[in-house]
Amino acid sequence: MTKESPSRPPTDKAKGAFHIVASRFNTQYVDGLIDHATEELRALAPNAAISLHRVPGSFEIPVVARELAAQHQADAIIACGVILQGETNHAENLSRSVTDALQRIAIEHGVPVINAVLSFDNENQARARCLENTINRGTEAARAAVEIANVLSEVRSKQGAAVSKPPRDNG
Repeated sequence: MTKESPSRPPTDKAKGAFHIVASRFNTQYVDGLIDHATEELRALAPNAAISLHRVPGSFEIPVVARELAAQHQADAIIACGVILQGETNHAENLSRSVTDALQRIAIEHGVPVINAVLSFDNENQARARCLENTINRGTEAARAAVEIANVLSEVRSKQGAAVSKPPRDNG
């Protein structure tokens, strides 16, 4: 796991919409992700609407993310959750299930879904990545959301321009 955050993308002054879907489970750590993601989104996209949707646990995040993606009004969705490893493999199974579901939602609906549903071996790892500033995964998720939203906007605007151009007359 990297010890550095990706560089900050340029500020985007356009209006947009970012949704954060977050688990209530392991609240202390998830709230740290939400706070850092929200702060970074406000800095990078000051005119964007940011909404928060709380769900009981990480397993419930994909159903709300899918509903938001189906509405096609989000520039990106950030999924925030913390899964702590216990004595069984439940955490590993849960993490894989949520990751697979979030990727399917993004692909099927064409809306970026940033996966900040994180699995940790212990609370020290969770504290370092959710509450501290050095390698905060909430900050990273917000940066990824803004960057991919900008890339998709650019790709889609070029596609629209290409579609609207009349065919060339080669005769």
